[in-house]
Amino acid sequence: QVQLVESGGGLVQPGGSLRLSCAASGTSFSIIAMGWYRQAPGKGRELVAAISSGGQAKYADSVQGRFSISKDNAKNTGYLQMNSLKPEDTGVYYCTAGRWDYYSRDQPIGLNYWGQGTQVTVSS
Repeated sequence: QVQLVESGGGLVQPGGSLRLSCAASGTSFSIIAMGWYRQAPGKGRELVAAISSGGQAKYADSVQGRFSISKDNAKNTGYLQMNSLKPEDTGVYYCTAGRWDYYSRDQPIGLNYWGQGTQVTVSS
């Protein structure tokens, strides 16, 4: 059984930083892609960043240059470093895992593995 557990969310002022973590069990980030989606109040889920099993990364245009996705295969943990946070980054952030080509879809269809989500609030 695959489980993804996020941590690291919280309240931060605009311009601040947070690092989210995603610990996986039942699968390995060395053989499966992982990514982060977020959902703002009243909006659908959007892809923030994803990383393939081989380390190739992709980002939403809105976070390019501010966010960085990485993973530690030995710890089976993925990370999302978020810098220069803006109020529009506020939302629930979900860790996901699945096939790399699923992260190219407009909607998160086919991604069967999701964490419970962690709240990120950017506000002064």
